[in-house]
Amino acid sequence: MPTEEVFIALGSNIGDSTTIVEEAISAIGHITQCTLRARSSLYRSPAIGDIPQDDYINAVVKIDTSLEPLALLLELQAIEHAYYRNRENEQRWGPRTLDLDIILFGNRNIEDSHLLVPHPEFSQRSFVLEPMFEIDGDRFIAGHGSLSYLIDNAPTLELEKLD
Repeated sequence: MPTEEVFIALGSNIGDSTTIVEEAISAIGHITQCTLRARSSLYRSPAIGDIPQDDYINAVVKIDTSLEPLALLLELQAIEHAYYRNRENEQRWGPRTLDLDIILFGNRNIEDSHLLVPHPEFSQRSFVLEPMFEIDGDRFIAGHGSLSYLIDNAPTLELEKLD
């Protein structure tokens, strides 16, 4: 089966977020029909929105997968669920034990009730763009531009790369 290159953003700001993100990266690497190709460093970023909450720990991974997008989404939601993510009871831009977002799925544009790809807000999020740039700096995203262009034009956000 042919594979497609997928970028997934990870974020956590409830509990031991560093450990949660590291364990989630490992779990993504163990999804059937997926191969972990690259992972970024961890980054600390302030939460966006008006809800007072702790900083996030963020990362981005690049995988190859032969799964269809919705099948991958279900696998990612199962990982979120293992970390007690409850989408029904959370606020938009509220705290999360674990948030896994498909940012890019090959060159596909996906618009359905469960999944929008490219992720609709990725180009405005330094905590996604900087880790993506770290692992694939030459990436050009059709309809959006190069990662360096997107970083230069994204809203300023205090981002700290962790060791």
